[in-house]
Amino acid sequence: MTTLQVFDRPMCCSTGICGPKVDPVLPRFAADLAWLTERGVTVERFNLAQQPQAFVAHPDVTDAIRADQEHALPLIRVNGHIVSRGLYPSRALLAGWCGVASNAAAESCRGSAGCC
Repeated sequence: MTTLQVFDRPMCCSTGICGPKVDPVLPRFAADLAWLTERGVTVERFNLAQQPQAFVAHPDVTDAIRADQEHALPLIRVNGHIVSRGLYPSRALLAGWCGVASNAAAESCRGSAGCC
């Protein structure tokens, strides 16, 4: 079974989808994580403001934050390996990293470098 971990920068709530200024990327990313969960991927999401112990528990995450500071977040790990830093990846990238086959992932991937 694949495990995807998301280490978010400090946000007001676990998803960041609240308050007067919602980053439009966050609802899409939350939907992508739900989509992965529906396909059997274990998704764990940690917010630095609410769960700092999760960041400290993983030396590679701590090292990435030390090296890149806030630019390392969000940080994505798949099965214990860092696959992305500093951005919320597309559904196509998430699907590829997690070994999830999807026509939707293939469609959104067309023309994207480093994808699929």
